[in-house]
Amino acid sequence: MQTTVSSKSREVVISDTGPTILIGERINPTGKKKLQEELLAGRLDLVRQEALQQVEAGADILDVNVGATGVDEVALLPEAVKLVMEVTDVPLCLDSSNPRALEAALKVYEGRPLINSVTADQASLNDILPLVKERNCAVIGLTMDEKGIPRDAARRVELAHYIVDRALQVGIERQDIVIDCLNMPAAANAEASSTLIEAIIEVRSQLGVNMTLGASNISFGLPDRTLLNGVFLSIAIHLGVNCPVVDVAKVRQYALAADALLGKDQHMRRFIQDYRRRQKQT
Repeated sequence: MQTTVSSKSREVVISDTGPTILIGERINPTGKKKLQEELLAGRLDLVRQEALQQVEAGADILDVNVGATGVDEVALLPEAVKLVMEVTDVPLCLDSSNPRALEAALKVYEGRPLINSVTADQASLNDILPLVKERNCAVIGLTMDEKGIPRDAARRVELAHYIVDRALQVGIERQDIVIDCLNMPAAANAEASSTLIEAIIEVRSQLGVNMTLGASNISFGLPDRTLLNGVFLSIAIHLGVNCPVVDVAKVRQYALAADALLGKDQHMRRFIQDYRRRQKQT
């Protein structure tokens, strides 16, 4: 199962046999007051800075999200996309629930992006899946519907099936559908981790699609977040999540270590190269 995305000059393949592909999460105003303020003012200096830093840290794909209260996403998302394309050559994940903003960003994007995201809500399916098909993109499906995120794993698996079936019906290839079983804060629900793990296992087994998740969500409200995020990321990679959305600078070592120990890094070359790079920096 190979999901291919690209920029103008670089192609990235997400697969169950290749290395874990890391999607940089930092260009997202959620919980980032300074970035929210800049976006509201129409400035993109922090977007440029985050793009460069994440690629330097080893991001394979960059998520680009400008969704904040008061921001005109239709106008600003394509501007952010153009800026990131100017300063980096990695493929982009266009992140918005607004189909008009996605369409505007797709008009300026050079390459084959990942669309983040569609849900099992009828409006989302009806608005976004035809756009994905028309523009020949890959798409992330979130296992939630108009009622929100299910608390149980079985319902998330049902929604994953429904999203995949609907995508196939409009002509999207199975390999171009990436499923996110939705990571929730463990501090708010003691069963959050076990529920997510169960859902990942079942989706991977039943549908065989590539999978993502927002790794940082698990530790919200807890101390030592990098440790928790990194350990959970390693577990998720073992279970079949192969393109997580992460703070690359903080958890890339965990992903490389997991790949090395799971046989996804031939002769552990990437792990050793990264170790040598980090030693030079100390």
